[in-house]
Amino acid sequence: MVLVPLAGSVALAVLLGVAAYVIINRDRGCAGDGIALRVTASPDIQPAVSRIAERFNKAAHDVEGGCATVTVAKGVPATVASGLAGGKAGAMDVWIPDSGLWVANLRAKDPQAPEAGASVAHSPIVMVASGSVIPKLQKSFGEASWGGMINAANVANVEGPGRKVRVLALDPSFNAAGLGALLAASGVATASGVGRQQLVGALKTLSGSSVRDQDALLSSLGVKGTRAPLGVASEQGVWAFNTTKKPEVPAVPLYPAEGTLNLDYPMVITTKDATVRKAAEAFRKELGTESARKTLQDQGFRTPDGKGGKPVADSGGFQAKAPRTLKTPDARTVARMSQSWSRLNLGTRLLALLDVSGTMATPVPGTGADRMRMISKIAIEGMQLFPAKSEIGVWEYSTHLAGQGVDFRKTVPVGPLTESIDGVLRKDLLVQRLSTIQAKPTGDTGLNDTLKAAYGQMTKEYQGDKINTVLILTDGAGNDDPGGGVSNEEMLQYLKKTYNPEKPVSILLIAFGPEAAAGKKQMDALAKATGGEAFIARDILQVRKFFLKGMERRICAPNC
Repeated sequence: MVLVPLAGSVALAVLLGVAAYVIINRDRGCAGDGIALRVTASPDIQPAVSRIAERFNKAAHDVEGGCATVTVAKGVPATVASGLAGGKAGAMDVWIPDSGLWVANLRAKDPQAPEAGASVAHSPIVMVASGSVIPKLQKSFGEASWGGMINAANVANVEGPGRKVRVLALDPSFNAAGLGALLAASGVATASGVGRQQLVGALKTLSGSSVRDQDALLSSLGVKGTRAPLGVASEQGVWAFNTTKKPEVPAVPLYPAEGTLNLDYPMVITTKDATVRKAAEAFRKELGTESARKTLQDQGFRTPDGKGGKPVADSGGFQAKAPRTLKTPDARTVARMSQSWSRLNLGTRLLALLDVSGTMATPVPGTGADRMRMISKIAIEGMQLFPAKSEIGVWEYSTHLAGQGVDFRKTVPVGPLTESIDGVLRKDLLVQRLSTIQAKPTGDTGLNDTLKAAYGQMTKEYQGDKINTVLILTDGAGNDDPGGGVSNEEMLQYLKKTYNPEKPVSILLIAFGPEAAAGKKQMDALAKATGGEAFIARDILQVRKFFLKGMERRICAPNC
C-alpha cells in the first residue's frame, strides 16, 4: 500500500520538473520543439561562426513557437558548390562560402540556384611575400600592384621583372582568393590597355605555378631560390598562417596599389522549409550584432564595412584602413575567367611543321644569323610555353627530304615531353634537334604533301582531353613543289572533308619574310578550314608574339 503514494509522488515530481523546464525556457525566449538549422561554412570562418552559434543557442530564440538550434559544419566551398551544381546540397540549410564568386558561377549555369545574401564578413585579397624578401621585391618589382604582377608573370617579357620575381597563383578552380586575384589583375590590365596576348602570357605562366592550397602557397614563400617568390592570399589567411604555423619569418601582406576585391562570405539560404528559413533569418541578425562582429574581427576578418580588429592593426605589414575595393565583376565575366583558366590548363598535343627549304638559309638583317637559326631559336622558346604534361613533336619539310617524292622528315615524333627516347627526354631531344637543324640549300617547299600527312595523323590520334594543333612555321608563300604532289585546291578540299568540329584539330600557321604576303589568301583558307588562324610576321622576332596569340586561341577554340 506504501507503493501507491510513492508512485504518486514520483509522477508529481516529473510533472513539476517538466513545468519548470517549460517556464524556464519560456523566460529564456522560447518553448516547444526544437528547430534545427544546419549551417555549412567555409573552413576559415567556421570556428568564428561556431562561437556565434553557441551564444545564439544559449539565448534560446523563438521561431514559430519552437527553439532554433544552430549547428555549424566545415565545408570546402569548391566541394559544396560542385554538390549544389549537381543538385546535391547535402545536410545543409545555410551555406556561408568564402566568396560570392562561387554563387555567381552557379547562377551563371543555373539561374534557379540560391542567391547570395548579405555578407557576414570581409577579407581583402592581397599579395603576400616572406618578410625576408620584401627589400628584394621592392627593388625589382616596385610597389605591389596587379599590373606589376601581370608584368612579372608575362612569359613574353623575357627581360622584365620575372627574371627576379617568381609569381605563384592560387588555383582558381579551388580557391576564391585565386579567382578573385585573377579577376582583379585582368580588370586592371584591361583598363590600363595591356594587350590580350600579354594577359594570356601571364595567365599561362601562372597556370604552371599554381598551388591548390593556400597554406601550401604561404609555406612555400620561405623556400629560398634565385627569384623572390610572390603569391596571393586572403588577408585573414595571412594572419591565420602566421598565428597558427608561426613561421620563422612571418608572411607579409602587400596591398595592391590599384585596389582589390574582397572575400565577402555571403549567407546563402538553401533550405526551402519556411520555418527553417525564418530560423536562418534570426541567425543572420545574430551575425550582425556587435558581439558577433567582434568575434569575427578577433579571428582576422573585417566587418562588411571594412573595419578590422587587432589582428589587422598597423603592424607586420597589415594596415588598419581597408584597401580600396574594386568593382565586383558580373557573373558572365566570372564564368568567362573560370572557363579561360580551365581551357588554358587543358593538355596540349601539338605537331610543329618546320620549313627547311632553301630560302630559310637567307640571312636576317641585324642578327648575324639566318632565318633557320632564328626561327629555330624562337620555336625552342615557344615550346617552353607548354607544361611538362604536353605532347609535342616536330617534322621538317622541304622537297625530297626522305627520298624521292617524300617531302617531310619526322624529326621528333609526337609524344609526352617527359617520355624518354633512346635515353633522352623528348623535351631535351626537341631542343637538340631544333638547335642543329639545317636548311636544305636546293630544297623547295612541299607544304601540301606534308600537311596532308600530318593532319591525317593528328586526326587519327586525336585526344579529347587536349587541344590538338598542327603548327606550321614557314618563310614562304605556301606550297612550292615543282615535282607535283597535292595541289592547293586538293589540300583545301581534304581539310574541309576531314575536319570534325566534334574532334577539332586546328591549324595555326605562322609565316614571315617578304615572300609570305603572296600566299596569305591560301594560308588563311587552310587555317580557317580547321577553325585555326594564319599570321604573317613583319619581322622574325614578331613570331614570338604569334606564339602567344596561338596560346590565346586555346581559350576560344574551336569557336574562335
